[in-house]
Amino acid sequence: MKKVTVTTLYKKKREKEKITAMTAYDFPFATLMDESGVDIILVGDSLGMVIQGGHSTLHVTMDEMIYHTRIVARACKRTMVVGDMPFMAYQTSVEDAVRNAGRFLKETDASAVKLEGGASVCEVISAISSAGIPVQAHIGLTPQSVHQMGGFKVQRDEERLMADALAVQAAGAFSVVLEGIPSGIAKAITEALTIPTIGIGAGPHCDGQILVMHDMLGINSGHVPKFVKKYAQLGEEARKGIKAFIGEVKDGDFPAPEHCYDKESGLPQRFNPRSSGQITAAFFLNVCIYFLPEP
Repeated sequence: MKKVTVTTLYKKKREKEKITAMTAYDFPFATLMDESGVDIILVGDSLGMVIQGGHSTLHVTMDEMIYHTRIVARACKRTMVVGDMPFMAYQTSVEDAVRNAGRFLKETDASAVKLEGGASVCEVISAISSAGIPVQAHIGLTPQSVHQMGGFKVQRDEERLMADALAVQAAGAFSVVLEGIPSGIAKAITEALTIPTIGIGAGPHCDGQILVMHDMLGINSGHVPKFVKKYAQLGEEARKGIKAFIGEVKDGDFPAPEHCYDKESGLPQRFNPRSSGQITAAFFLNVCIYFLPEP
């Protein structure tokens, strides 16, 4: 199984083969994506909203991004993992930016980093790239600038967007995310660049597409953007399972005999803390109790 690299993505663009990308934040879902053949996993600062329940991405820290990127990278044998640089991880100085970008490669085994901004962050992109760290740029609707933009709004200034795209390419970015951009503008940018474009809410003409996992798998129950297509309804399936569990416990139907240990079996049956490769809640609780300080 050959690892997806920057060279792989360039080849896909030249051969007009679409690039697939998704966000992930944990080991189980990253494993599923890797096994399914997703090209890129972005460990996005969107975790501030879909994992932590915040209203924006601005409160996410470097340490939180390192933690989630590390466990995602641990799952990926083929998929390229990109760590998202959070707000204020690269805006304070070029030195801070290079140091924080380096943490992603040293501490998580990610292959690249992503940062938001166009011409204004080209010095940072150049410095990080010069340090041997691949950089994915992100222009258009940039969530870390939500207050400056006055909200999550579609970006339609074609001249500025084209200038930003060309600038980040010249600075050394290996690809660029186009977010919240009309299809026609995204098409023109994609045709003008030699690096791959990855669209999210930017129409069908980009070299690849990315969606937030929780949106496209139907895990979120709240508002989802217009550009999202739901490919599954995992949230609804989970609710059904949870309600069935509650009902069976209240009715005394669970646990049934097949879920119980036999007292008369002689030797005690060995407790297996893993089910389908995942640590069970009971095992996790036992570990927590074991490490509690004595009163």
